[in-house]
Amino acid sequence: PAMTGSYYDRKAHFMKLKRTSICLVLITGSVTILSWVTSRTASMTMRLTEDSLRMLYARPVAEWPAPDIDKGLLYEELSALPYDSAWLKVEKDPQVKLGQILFFDPRLSASSQISCSSCHDPEIAWGDARRVSLGTDHLQGSRNSMSLLNIGARKSFFWDGRSKSLEDQVLNPIAAHHEMNMETPMLAKKIAGIEGYKSLFKKAYGSEQVSLDKIVKAIVAFESVIKSRQSRFDEFVRGKYTALNDEEIQGLDLFRRKARCINCHNGTYFTDEQFHNIGLTYYGREYEDLGRYNVTKLAKDVGRFKTPSLRDVMKTGPWMHNGLFDNMTGIINMYNSGMHQLDDKAKDKSDTLYPKTDVILQPLKLTKEEKQALVAFLDAITATQYKMRRPELPK
Repeated sequence: PAMTGSYYDRKAHFMKLKRTSICLVLITGSVTILSWVTSRTASMTMRLTEDSLRMLYARPVAEWPAPDIDKGLLYEELSALPYDSAWLKVEKDPQVKLGQILFFDPRLSASSQISCSSCHDPEIAWGDARRVSLGTDHLQGSRNSMSLLNIGARKSFFWDGRSKSLEDQVLNPIAAHHEMNMETPMLAKKIAGIEGYKSLFKKAYGSEQVSLDKIVKAIVAFESVIKSRQSRFDEFVRGKYTALNDEEIQGLDLFRRKARCINCHNGTYFTDEQFHNIGLTYYGREYEDLGRYNVTKLAKDVGRFKTPSLRDVMKTGPWMHNGLFDNMTGIINMYNSGMHQLDDKAKDKSDTLYPKTDVILQPLKLTKEEKQALVAFLDAITATQYKMRRPELPK
């Protein structure tokens, strides 16, 4: 109302405005204080969480919190890589040296254009950074080249586990038509025709005679020294508790518990050496790959692929058996959603091969910050790489 009327009316109006102003100031101040307290509490809670996680993990592995493992699954606790000097054998052991040269020699292929190193490049974490591999005459494979890091510790080889020995793992791509396409009975004769190899076989085996068996054993000897270097995670496990920051420790905890990664990725090499169907079978569609079934012919193995090691994982992309993902965040988002669950309603009851997604998979409900922490931990188990020059090839 207009400021008219008696003196007492004007005074009453003024006092009302004053009380309103005081209330507004008090309310505004309360909101500001409440906002500050809330922010401060959240900050303190985060700090307490980080401090408590560090206290839980800055101790011997045997004293870490129990992991979230599904009932009936066997697992090995995460552990540090053993110290190893095998890399020195490349120059000191003549069999390993011969194997290195053969590994890089494209003359092991029919076209003399493709070597083992074409798909397993030491500068790309012993992979090829392609979605799927390219072989002789640029023939394209259907699967991603697995890194050779720590291959000597594997129990089976390739995404479907079709090889049970390193020797067979060496021969398989040499003979494959879409890879090196070499008739293995002719390989020894071809290598024996290269004069410069005679002295190398002499040093390695005591004889200049070349055989397929000697070629394979030499390459196996070389592949056996291809190993990961010590990572910051290994330092942490050995007692250097400053090696991991708070976010990486949070990622470690998530890896073992809420994110459930340890159900499949466990032990020293972060793999259970088993086969799982995570829903990327493309069953009945273009790009179908039946995985382990192609080896065993067992219906339960349709769509199953081997759990890859996560050692140095941030350098081995693109990931998955078909190289589907070139971004780790994309992979974590897929797992966070529970992966692609195959629709049983679409199943033809007469189809005994209809694939079943692994029951281990389930929605994780990870926050954005938790997903970032997981990626940070994967960085922590990724070490710097050994450098290796390509050797001069015999003439």
